[in-house]
Amino acid sequence: MSTLVAASACSGDGEDPSGEPSTADSAVATQEYVALGDSYTSAPGVPETVDAGCLRSDANYPALVAEELDLALRDVSCGGASVTSLIGVQETSTGPRAPQFNALTTDTDLVTLGIGGNDEGLFSLLFVECVRLGAEQRTGSPCRDLLTQGEDGTVLDTIAVIQERLTSALLGIKDRAPDADVVLVGYPQLVPDRIRCDVLPLTPADYRFVRTTLVAMGRATQQAAEDAGVRYVDLLAASAGHDVCAGEDAWVRGVVDDPAAPGATMHPFAEEQVAVAQLVVEALED
Repeated sequence: MSTLVAASACSGDGEDPSGEPSTADSAVATQEYVALGDSYTSAPGVPETVDAGCLRSDANYPALVAEELDLALRDVSCGGASVTSLIGVQETSTGPRAPQFNALTTDTDLVTLGIGGNDEGLFSLLFVECVRLGAEQRTGSPCRDLLTQGEDGTVLDTIAVIQERLTSALLGIKDRAPDADVVLVGYPQLVPDRIRCDVLPLTPADYRFVRTTLVAMGRATQQAAEDAGVRYVDLLAASAGHDVCAGEDAWVRGVVDDPAAPGATMHPFAEEQVAVAQLVVEALED
C-alpha cells in the first residue's frame, strides 16, 4: 500500500470529541495531488465544465480520486494538451495556459498523467481525417494507406516517438516531485475488435487498422511507465466491451451526433471517469 493511501485510510484516527480536526487529520488534508493530462483527463462535459479553455469537468477522474482519498487537488489537465504542454505554454480558446509542470513541487504527494494522443496529431488523424476518408470511400483501407505510406514515417514510428516523450515526461515528474506517487493512465478502448457501427464510420479494413494502432499505443504507454518506474493503469484492458460501438455499455462517445449521448465526440462519458478513478485508487493500493 502506498504511503498516500495508507495515510488516507487513517484520516479518521485521532478525531477530537469536540468535532475539531486533529493534528493528524490536518496532515492528511494537506496531502497534495496534481493531475496532468489532456482531454481524456479533463473530461469535457462530464457533466459540468469548470474551465472553458481547457474543457475541464467538475467530475473528472482527478476530482473523484481527490474526493475518495481526501486530497487537495490541483488539476491542470487541459483539452488539446500534448506532452510538450507539460513544459511549454498551451494556447486555449480563453487564453494561454502555463506549463502543466509548474503545478509540481517537492511537496506534491500524488501525480497522475494521461497524455500522448494529441502528439504528432495521432488522434486527430485517426478520428477526424480517417473518418472523413471513410465517409468518402466506403471500401478499402484509406486510413491505413495514409498512415503507413507517408513520407514522414509510419504511424508506428509516430508511436515510438510518443513513447520516448512519455518516458522523458515521467522522469521529469519524478525529478520535480521526488516524493510523489506517480501514476500513468492509458487510454480506453475506442474501437471494437469484431464489429463496426454507425457512430464510427470507418471502412471495415480501417476498423482493424485503427484498433491495431490503439493497441500499439497502449503497449507503448505501458512501456513508458515501466521504463520510468511508475505505476500504470491499463485502461485499454479494463475498458474491454465499453468501446464506442457498445451501445448502453459504451464508455466513450462516437463521432456521430446523438442527442441521447451528450458530450464531446470520441471522449469519455461519466461512467468511464468513475471507472478510471477506481482504477487509480486500486493502483495506489498495490
